[in-house]
Parts: sequence; C-alpha cells; structure tokens
Amino acid sequence: MSLKTENDKATKIVVDKKQLTRLSVFVPAFLVVGGGAILGIVNNQLLTDISMNGFVGSLRGLGWLYQIISIVALILVAIVTFSKLGNIRLGGSEAKPKYPFSAWFAMALTGGIATGVITYGVNEPIIYFGNIYGEMENTGIEPGTSMAAIYAMGRSLYNWTFIPYAMYSLSGLVVAYMYFNRKQSLSVTGTLTPLFGEKITKGIWPGIIDTLSVLAIALGLASSLGAGLALVGSGIETFYGIKQGPIVWLVLVFVITLMFTLSALNGLDKGIRRMANINTTVFYVILVALIIIGPTLYILQTTTAGFSHWLQNFWGWGLDPGIIGGEALVMWWTLYDWAIWIAYAPLMGIFLAVISYGRTIRQFMLINWILPAVFSIVWFGVFGGTALHWQQNNTVDLVSTIKESGAVAGLWAFLANLPLGAIIIPVVMIALILSFATAADSMVRSIATLCTVNIRFDEEPAKWKMLVWAISIAIIAYVMVAFAGGEQGVDGVKYLAALGGSAVLFIFVLQVCSAIKMFFFDKIEK
Repeated sequence: MSLKTENDKATKIVVDKKQLTRLSVFVPAFLVVGGGAILGIVNNQLLTDISMNGFVGSLRGLGWLYQIISIVALILVAIVTFSKLGNIRLGGSEAKPKYPFSAWFAMALTGGIATGVITYGVNEPIIYFGNIYGEMENTGIEPGTSMAAIYAMGRSLYNWTFIPYAMYSLSGLVVAYMYFNRKQSLSVTGTLTPLFGEKITKGIWPGIIDTLSVLAIALGLASSLGAGLALVGSGIETFYGIKQGPIVWLVLVFVITLMFTLSALNGLDKGIRRMANINTTVFYVILVALIIIGPTLYILQTTTAGFSHWLQNFWGWGLDPGIIGGEALVMWWTLYDWAIWIAYAPLMGIFLAVISYGRTIRQFMLINWILPAVFSIVWFGVFGGTALHWQQNNTVDLVSTIKESGAVAGLWAFLANLPLGAIIIPVVMIALILSFATAADSMVRSIATLCTVNIRFDEEPAKWKMLVWAISIAIIAYVMVAFAGGEQGVDGVKYLAALGGSAVLFIFVLQVCSAIKMFFFDKIEK
C-alpha cells in the first residue's frame, strides 16, 4: 500500500462522499454512552455504585491477569524492538514516512498522555511518601523517611513509564503491521485474525469487539475531561478567587471541546499535528523552568535511586496481584492504572498506527515506547522530586494539603510555592487544557475511524461523526461535574470507564497472543 499522489485526490473525494457508517459499532456505543449520562443525571450514586462494584470485583478477580499480561507486553516489545524484527518496515520496504521525527513524537506523546502526568506528577509521589491512604503499610518502609521518598519515586516511575507505554505501543504495532503489511482492515478486530482467521471479521464479533473498544475510550475521555474541569476550576478558584461552579465549568468545557473538535475536524496535518507541537513546546518549557528552579541535584539523585529501587523489585511489583503490597497500593493505584491504560490501548493503537506508515518497527518502538517512557521519567523526577524535597525540608506541607483537600490538591499548593508561580501557574493550566485537547482530538478521530466501513489510514473520517462524539463526550463530562457534585461527580463515569478497561482486558490479551503468533510463528511480511 502506498500513499496517494496528487492524481488520486479526485478519487479520494468520491470515496469520502460514500463513507458508510458501521451501525453495529456506532449505535450500541452511542446508546451506552448516552445511557450512562442519563443515569448520572437521574441517580449519580447508583451509577457510581454499580460501576465501582463491578470494577472492584474485576480487579480482585483479575488482578493476577493484569499483572501477567503487563509483564508479557513489556518483554514482548523489548524483544521485537531489539531483535531483527525491528528492521521490518510498516507498509513494505518501499514505504516512505510522512512525518519528521519531531512531529511524529509530538503526536504520539500528546495523543496518549491526557492530563495524567500533570495531575499526578506531584500528587502520587507525595501520597506514597505520606502513606495517605495506607499505601506503605505492607512495604516495611517508614513513611516520611528518605527511604520512603526513594520508594515513592520508584513506584511512580513503575506506574507511569515503560510498562504502560508497552501496552500502547504493542496495540499500535499489531494494528499497523496487520493493516499495512498483511492488508487487514483498520480496526481492532483485524488484529485478531492471526489467531482466529477471517471468520473473526464476520458475523457479530467485529461489532462486539470494536464497540467495547469505542466504549472504553469514550467513557475514559469523558471521565478525564470531567476530572480536568474540576481540577482547573479548583485552580482558578484558589489563585484568582473565581468560585468554581456550573458557569465556570461550562466556559471551560466549551473552550476545551472547541479546541479538540476543531483540531480533529482539521485533520491530522492541519489540526492534530499543530496542536501536538504546541502542547509539547509547553511541556518542554515547564520542565526546563522546574529543572532550573528546583533542587536539581536532589532530583537527579532521587530519580536515579527510585529507578534502581524499581529494577530491584521488578518481579515482586510486576507480579503482585495485591496480596503482597495490599489493596491500597496495588489495586487502587497500579491495577487501576493498568485498567485505564488497557482501556485506551486498542483505540490509541489505531491512532499510533495511522501516523507510523513508512517507519521501521524499531523506530515505531523508539517513538511510542522508549521516548514517552523517558519523558515520564523526567517529568516525575522533576515534579515529584521537587515536591518530595520540599516536603522533607518543611518548605510546604503537601501531605496535609492532600489529606484535607483530596488526592489532586497537592498540585496547586506545590505551584503556589514556586518562585515564578505567578507565571508558571497559568502556563500549567494551559498545559492541562492542551493536554486533554490533544489526547481527545486523536481519540475522537480514532472513534470516528472505527465507526466507518473500510476506511483507509490516509483518509479522514466523516466530520459529522467526529462532531457527534466530541459533543457527546463534552456533555457527559459537564453533566457529571455540574449536576453531581464537582470532582466527586465524575466518579461514576470514571469507574465505568475503568470497568470498560476490564472488558477490554480480554481483547488486549488476545492482541498480545496475536502478536506472539504473527511475529514468532507466522511468515513475516516485510
């Protein structure tokens, strides 16, 4: 398969007009998403209870599977990256990449990062360090000590670097290889043909598999946007005295939705690529500023020691379903994170595949696995290291702030104590908005792609589909925040999204098995 030439543009226009909607995916996914929003309005507590009980039950019953498949994914991407398989070019030996490395990395990084690293770069290490929710009780480490700081950093790096990005990159590689090299459809179902043959692409299975993938990402985006609204709103209230409420949230959701909708509607080149470049530039500026302002030597030492502590405990942390470290640490942090990452992985994989045409597998893994993991190491090292240093030196009591005001409250207290806080605080708020927008535009495009029959990788899905999903996600997020108690109001959708990750877990396991079969047992398509 090759990229279109100028002579193909007329043909592309005709095909675009004849795009057919996959009703077996679009309709059930839309109905479930809409139903969740309605239930959230009518009885948010019921939605929260149903989704949380299902989610908690799935983690307690399947925690062992989450841990095993995460380690298998990590080992598998390492083998594929550093073996001769890494030389395979996606699209064939003559395929030429469309995007330069910098733009490609910007889209890959911001497409999947959302608001997580900003929200938890400060909060997660401090929560571990202070044993705020009982995370350290089974570790044998005394909270508030130097060893607790090293443990906190190591555990944060474990949750946010090489293992989760292995999940994204593995799904993306399977989609890309099956589509570009083995000529399957651009879908989640197409990645499973090495295991089940063409019969998996017929009957009810494509609708079920792809619908589950759409639901997981749509609900995940809604909960992420809802949490982002509450977080930015609290920052505006804290620093600018504008009390957050329905009006503030409405303005924020309008601005954010307008940004990611216009970006998605303008396509990969004119919209998503530009937004990603702006977002990564803001990230780099923030990191450089914090490295200069922060305790640089402490950051370097704690990050290095934390990474060492993770490697020392690689198998213990990696295969613990919660009975060693305890539920407070393993289930509510690591396994919860794995559920969210896996929920995003199949649809994220489609986006990563689309922008990777013409690259080798090794290049694919460098951009989608290694460099994003390194970015997270630097981010958590800088933000988390500075926060831990301040906590230990009584510069600011972030532990008390989080205990009094909630799990994400430490971020604003941290920023308020920066020497250039008046400048950095609005920049971080902009970064939060941009981070969600750049993740949402890529995922809205992927959702619309999956809801379209036989769409090509270089073809934009119908704008009305992207618009419908963008507005639906925005409405759910706003309703849950405005009508169900602010940040707590997103819990129902958050747990529902995580529960969707439990359903997608089995799809991801099959994708991992499919990758093993296609790369180690089937004939390699170069």
